[in-house]
Amino acid sequence: MGGGFMIALVLAGCSRSERAVDSGVRDGVLHINNGSEVPDLDPHVVTGTPEFHIMDALFEGLVEQDPITREIRPALAESWEVSADLTKFTFKLRPGLKWSDGSPLVASDFVRSYERTLNPLLAADYAYLFEIIAGGSAYLRGDTTDFETVGAKALDSRTLEIQLAHPVPYFLSLMTYPCWRPLPIDVIASHDGLRRRGTGWTRAGNLVSSGAFQLTRWDQDRVLVVERNPHYWDAETVSLNAIHFYPVESIDTEERMFRSGQLHITNEVPITKLPTYQEMPDSPLRVDPQLGTYFYRFNVTRPPFNDARVRKALSLAIDREAIVAKVTRRGESPAGSFAPPGAGGFEPSFSVRFDPKEARRLLAEAGFPGGANFPDVELLFNTSEGHRTIAEAIQQMWETELGIELQLYNQEWKVYLDSLDTLDFSVARSGWVAVYDDANQFLEIFTAGNPNNHTGFSSQEYDQLHAASMRESNVERRLELLRELDTMLVDEAIIAPIYHYTNPYLIDSRVKNWAPGPLDKRLYKYVRLED
Repeated sequence: MGGGFMIALVLAGCSRSERAVDSGVRDGVLHINNGSEVPDLDPHVVTGTPEFHIMDALFEGLVEQDPITREIRPALAESWEVSADLTKFTFKLRPGLKWSDGSPLVASDFVRSYERTLNPLLAADYAYLFEIIAGGSAYLRGDTTDFETVGAKALDSRTLEIQLAHPVPYFLSLMTYPCWRPLPIDVIASHDGLRRRGTGWTRAGNLVSSGAFQLTRWDQDRVLVVERNPHYWDAETVSLNAIHFYPVESIDTEERMFRSGQLHITNEVPITKLPTYQEMPDSPLRVDPQLGTYFYRFNVTRPPFNDARVRKALSLAIDREAIVAKVTRRGESPAGSFAPPGAGGFEPSFSVRFDPKEARRLLAEAGFPGGANFPDVELLFNTSEGHRTIAEAIQQMWETELGIELQLYNQEWKVYLDSLDTLDFSVARSGWVAVYDDANQFLEIFTAGNPNNHTGFSSQEYDQLHAASMRESNVERRLELLRELDTMLVDEAIIAPIYHYTNPYLIDSRVKNWAPGPLDKRLYKYVRLED
């Protein structure tokens, strides 16, 4: 998408002499680049970070989590009680809650939303998260069609009771995930969307939301606009009148848009421009800590990556120190583990290393000495200058150290997601960022059948170990089980971790209360624009 077109679009509606960011400050309109066009706005279907950023504006859950302190605070629920054995949570909703269309929002809306998520016909990507509810696993498998057997009950219009199958130490944090937020089931049903995806209920004019904002405009590949929701329970706290999300994939284009006054906040920063912004007085550059991992997935069902020796060789031939020091240069830390240190107290016990000698030995043992006869395969990444730069660096490392060359192949975000879903790749760049504060959200995705696995990996030992970690109530023992899971992933090179994220972006100094936390949460209701 051309930068000139996007700038012209943003300027529409304001005078030629007035910049969008200036009029935005005056009118309370935040202009932000979201990095990619989103495929949908259905919280039961979407899986990507760009979608989650918009979910945070449209939908609110029972609780919210401070992105900096990680403190759990009341949201749609004003209070809750927890049983002594940590398996029963009883939430009391705030009085008078309403959807964005003014209709009552009640406890049964949560129950009906959970029922939709768990229905096997929808095949929701995050349905597995709801298996922690008593009876949830049996309902998801189709062993029963009676949702009364599932431990989610509306005791009255304001009281929601959730009975868990076992203690889940991070349950309240987990409930900040978009898929746990209530959905307008009657609206979804009117568009025949209870059991089907992409039915149109999420389009502007149809979508009804529970959060601080409501969807008013969605021009595909141009702009998505949300405006203040007058029926939101805490509308008095909300300062912004609207947020404009732009799907600009080009980092260079968004940086030019920021400099020319078309964006208050960018999604990223061009690597080549980082030194300039770092040296600038009163710089708009911000580099936030972030619990997340940039990594490469291997399709273990496709030769030669069905051979662990090949996968290990490629992982061992990646110089992660060089990548963060010379390529990305954004303060990231080299990743020896998949789950990032600090996620819910997690600290890895095993770390992958840079060992080209061992990598060459393994590749020769697998039948490709010096890279001889290695098949032509592609390294897939979604369209981004940053991803390409990293891919080119790793491509060079593999050619230099192993004598092999993978071809680079980029796809737009939605097509890229489809390729991951169908395992239509050999090696693919990926990222996973913490939405709640626990290492399990990284490690659970590689259980067999998990819709976010995207590797073809399946291990009974891994699944049993993960199941044990889910049942373990002792914090230290549970962390030890999580460390064992992480070691299996990295040592067998199901994935190759590259680095743990930081989040660099440019932000206008007039944007206030934009929280720089390690959790990728956007609490837009607190954001203000001040001249």
